Amino acid sequence: MPAPVNTLKQRLLAGEVLHGIWLGMADPYAAEIAGGAGFDWLLIDGEHAPNDLRSISAQFAVLRGGPSTPIVRVPIGDPVLIKQVLDIGAQTLLVPMVDSAEQAATLVRATRYPPEGFRGVGSALARASEFNAIADYVATANAQICLIVQVESLKGLAALDDILAVEGVDGVFIGPADLAADMGLLGAGDDTAMREAVYDALRRIRAAGRIAGFLATEPDFIEGCKAAGGNFAGVGIDVISFANGLRGLAARFDGAKGIIPKGGNRP
Repeated sequence: MPAPVNTLKQRLLAGEVLHGIWLGMADPYAAEIAGGAGFDWLLIDGEHAPNDLRSISAQFAVLRGGPSTPIVRVPIGDPVLIKQVLDIGAQTLLVPMVDSAEQAATLVRATRYPPEGFRGVGSALARASEFNAIADYVATANAQICLIVQVESLKGLAALDDILAVEGVDGVFIGPADLAADMGLLGAGDDTAMREAVYDALRRIRAAGRIAGFLATEPDFIEGCKAAGGNFAGVGIDVISFANGLRGLAARFDGAKGIIPKGGNRP
């Protein structure tokens, strides 16, 4: 029996626009709720959320087999971390802060077993092989890995064509927040020059036949990115949605914070 087919990779490379959100709550219960919301994919964030391998694994466990495909963003392109995340079952990875073709090529090799790469062979201990129940996992896993590298600096943009030429890089994600900071526009998510740089990069990525990724929360920016060819469409963050929902609820009752009478109903 071979490794499971990565249908998310197939659909994205075919040009489908698939929507998802970032999971930053670092909690499997919250991830399970998000898993029933109807998104195509959910990205468990190991870079800016308080996640470690165990919390990522726990969230992956409640999402696998569900309607929303789990993806993992590792905190850094460390081959050891990549090996561990692949072993817990991830087939699609997002790796931040990629600035060169050489770096991208190393990441490709970190996600592949020899002779294509140098991923360590230990899947018999791991969820990835269903704990050694998938007899042909090692022989078939390479083809099902989807590697999306994150370009989020002027240096990375300058090297974009070289990065796109690296075999095994399935997609490139443009990080607008860090790109804006590198352009001297820290916090300026609505800056025209930054957005035009993102749109131009997305057009080049799709023209190369690769997956073009972005994350945006403003409706006009989301639509602009999709019009430019962005098809790995990050459209929200669970932490922001949760915080905004609670703040909105609290604001409805601001100034009307009555005391619950003694014996009153409480949940």
